[in-house]
Amino acid sequence: MADPERGNQTSIMGFILLSFGNFHELQILLFLLFLVIYVVTMAGNTAIVVIGVTDQHLHTPMHFFLGNLSCLEACYTSAILPQLLASLLSGDKTISFAGCLIQFYMFSSLLCTECCLLTAMSYDRYLAICKPLHYAARMNSGFSLQLAVGSWLSGFAAATIPACWVSQQIFCGSNEIDHFFCDYIPLIKLSCSDTSRMVLVVFLISCIFVLPPFVLTLTSYMCIINAILRIPSSTGRKKAFSTCSSHLIVVTVFYGTLIIVYMLPDTAALRDLNKVFSVFYTVLTPMVNPLIYSLRNKEVKEVLRKALSKTVTSMSICKRFCAHLLYVTIKCVEWEFIMWCNEANHSVCGQS
Repeated sequence: MADPERGNQTSIMGFILLSFGNFHELQILLFLLFLVIYVVTMAGNTAIVVIGVTDQHLHTPMHFFLGNLSCLEACYTSAILPQLLASLLSGDKTISFAGCLIQFYMFSSLLCTECCLLTAMSYDRYLAICKPLHYAARMNSGFSLQLAVGSWLSGFAAATIPACWVSQQIFCGSNEIDHFFCDYIPLIKLSCSDTSRMVLVVFLISCIFVLPPFVLTLTSYMCIINAILRIPSSTGRKKAFSTCSSHLIVVTVFYGTLIIVYMLPDTAALRDLNKVFSVFYTVLTPMVNPLIYSLRNKEVKEVLRKALSKTVTSMSICKRFCAHLLYVTIKCVEWEFIMWCNEANHSVCGQS
């Protein structure tokens, strides 16, 4: 961050995340709200990953993608919310330059990965519903693994370019980031360097990782809905349409807010709303995705039901065992006390 040509400027070694500084009186309420969201998000996504790995019946391409999405959402949320929760609770809003850069890189990588992964999942559902006879041949375990690995590698590779560029920027003057995490747009506003080429490159990356995946995902779901409308059973058509429409709503909100934040011109009206829009794709989407994609799935619900039943049974057995152990312990103590009393009585009688 040092630059000899800017010797008369003070280099910034850390930043202050203003987060929701305009609502000082609501800090505790916001902390509790985001804490509940974080716990629910981690619990839901972790449960999906665990049952997907442990249950043999869920070793299918669809559940493989759901497991990847849940793992991604857990990491995605953990890159942002712990820092936000700590700042809301302690009031310390500072973050080091290295910490800010790491948060920016992790968030950007996982965001790009999710765009690719959602596209792969929509293609998987398209083949399963619209091309069921070709599904097993096309979406085999090898191809689904390639799609998942490709999504992760593409996301982290794409985020490397802006992250390296940000690390080379000169930050001087104000160190206050008007956001609740280290995002690209608030960061470049603090840079004293020429950011024109970086803005162009990041815009192109955003176009590549947002628009094509959104169009492909939207097209896939339109084909799926068209196929669903041809289902003769009204009950089956209604159930399938409900599932796909909920998927489509979540995807539209996710991509729509991304387009508004990263691809529309930076106007004063949108600048005030960007923080609100960011909450949708950074906080709410990771919490909702397990409910929409996984917990409404019949097979997943059945596995969870069995797991909960086993847990309740195990707890009941453990409770009975502990009660029996406590009973035996009390009886032993009583017996020891009686023996001690008898010995005491014999001792007193002998002395008499």
